[in-house]
Amino acid sequence: GGICQLFELLKISATGSLELVKTFVFLFRVLECQGLPIVNGQCDPYATVTLAGPYRSEVKKTKVKKKTNNPQFDEVFYFEVSILESGGGGNVLVDLWNASNLKFGDEFLGELRLPLKFLRQSSCYEAWYFLQPRVNGNKTLKPDDLGSLRLNVVYTEDHVFLPEHYNPLRDLLLKSADVEPVSASTAHTLGEVCREKQEAAIPLVRLFLHYGKIVPFISAIANAEIKRTQDPNTIFRGNSLTSKCIDETMKLAGKHYLQVTLKPIIDEICQLHKPCEIDPVKLKDAENLENNRENLRQYVDRIFTVITKSGVRCPTVMCDIFFSLRESAAIRFQDDPDVRYTAVSSFIFLRFFAPAILSPNLFHLTPHHPDPQTSRTLTLISKTIQTLGSLSKSKFMIKRAQGRKKFGMKNFKKRWFRLSNHEFTYQKSKGDHPLCSIPIENILAVEKLEEESFKMKNMFQVIQPERVLYIQANNCVEARDWIDILTKVSQCNKKRLTVYHPSAYLNGHWLCCKSIADNAPGCTPCTGGLPANIQLDIDGDRETERIYSLFNLYMTKLEKMQEACGSKSVYDGPEQEEYSTFVIDDPQETYKTLKQIITNVKTLEQEHAQYKRDKFNKTKYGSQ
Repeated sequence: GGICQLFELLKISATGSLELVKTFVFLFRVLECQGLPIVNGQCDPYATVTLAGPYRSEVKKTKVKKKTNNPQFDEVFYFEVSILESGGGGNVLVDLWNASNLKFGDEFLGELRLPLKFLRQSSCYEAWYFLQPRVNGNKTLKPDDLGSLRLNVVYTEDHVFLPEHYNPLRDLLLKSADVEPVSASTAHTLGEVCREKQEAAIPLVRLFLHYGKIVPFISAIANAEIKRTQDPNTIFRGNSLTSKCIDETMKLAGKHYLQVTLKPIIDEICQLHKPCEIDPVKLKDAENLENNRENLRQYVDRIFTVITKSGVRCPTVMCDIFFSLRESAAIRFQDDPDVRYTAVSSFIFLRFFAPAILSPNLFHLTPHHPDPQTSRTLTLISKTIQTLGSLSKSKFMIKRAQGRKKFGMKNFKKRWFRLSNHEFTYQKSKGDHPLCSIPIENILAVEKLEEESFKMKNMFQVIQPERVLYIQANNCVEARDWIDILTKVSQCNKKRLTVYHPSAYLNGHWLCCKSIADNAPGCTPCTGGLPANIQLDIDGDRETERIYSLFNLYMTKLEKMQEACGSKSVYDGPEQEEYSTFVIDDPQETYKTLKQIITNVKTLEQEHAQYKRDKFNKTKYGSQ
């Protein structure tokens, strides 16, 4: 059963009203960003979308995109807005931030501000916007309240095309070391037309390093410069293309070398704050001159010692360059027995170690600029190292390690091994002609060998592209030392292996993984080598594009250099002053190179012009 009941209808007032509220729903889709700034070596961006109006403020946030400055967000946010809000002074703010673990909080990257009134004019609106600085509200500052800041800002924007667009210009550049004379080469020409040699050196070094041709290129231009040098005391003293290229190579290839050589003692100097001032005028009342001098002497002695003993850690590419400098200097100045050493020390001491000691923060040895007292200590040490380096005749760059070892093939024979920074050789006995020479650049890995391979202890293997050399040491200490030193001299090799076989290939298979293919990839990760975070990350196309931009920028100088070649070819009189700044050893060969450069640059210029036209027609910018 159920209950059934009747209810009476109630009277209502006929003068009542019904309120209707009209609202809009705004959909904001944050798609992507390009070219965000990298802060302290990292960029982990995210965006906040804020509906800011006179009556409320609502904030929404995207996910953080790790390790990219071109994030793809593609996130949608909904905001419900009344007609009153949309018609007023409301705005949508999109702020870009870099997520940071530092105590100072996330870093602001830029913002864009879109009026709601403007957005209502279109049902769907999509465009690119340039990020703007943050609006400072209603706060105003008097000019007197502000300090002054002097900045030198260099902005470079390159549009990098597909590799095939750069092949002609890249081929010209990479052949530079083979051009006779080298002053007629494309790379040397870039150094001639650029206002600053550093402009040319940076992309050239990165390009030649990327393609493994830096040593022959620097050897060629260094040899040409040495031949033009009249006084051995002025060798490599100027800011020539050679000097700048070697500086840039040391900065790139020698970063890890500096870290392992100098960082421990630099950290100690920064932490202990020992007084080292030896200028009586600058001496503080509580300091003792003799104690300070002893502190300075100890620091200099320790740093000089670690430098002179660091030969095995010096990257192979730097060793090869220094070897070439030494040989060229010795041939050019045969009456000066010291020039072979000063040619090298002028770089390794005066332009590598000394600047790193003076400004460790610029070489990533310290995170911040040292305090005044520590900075003064480092200045004194750096000056002393420069002086010692200019007087030094030490042969630390060709340090040798040698000893008796056993060579393993099908049968084992005693052999005398000899190691330098260029090759690893063995012979029957000390002083004999080498039976085999292994270039350091051919060492792909040096690892222990399992005892089960030959039923022998204390064995290790030197892995090469075509074969493996098995060696037995006298004891485990010797084996470890050889593995360590061979790994150090070969750790910068570009083709180092990441995996290897810990056992030998015998009886048709690898004993470790049982694979029957003798060329099967390794089954165990290699030890040693460079950490992944210090491997050089170079884009060859990006560097070629940079070189094209420089040639295009200095096109008038290229044409002026062409005129100089023509003038030298037909006129034997005094050289015109406007042409005297160019080094032209062979006018005809140089003219031929210049013609090829200009042709390739103009072709690339047409590609860029077409790209800009297409971009202008297709891309819609919302920024005013």
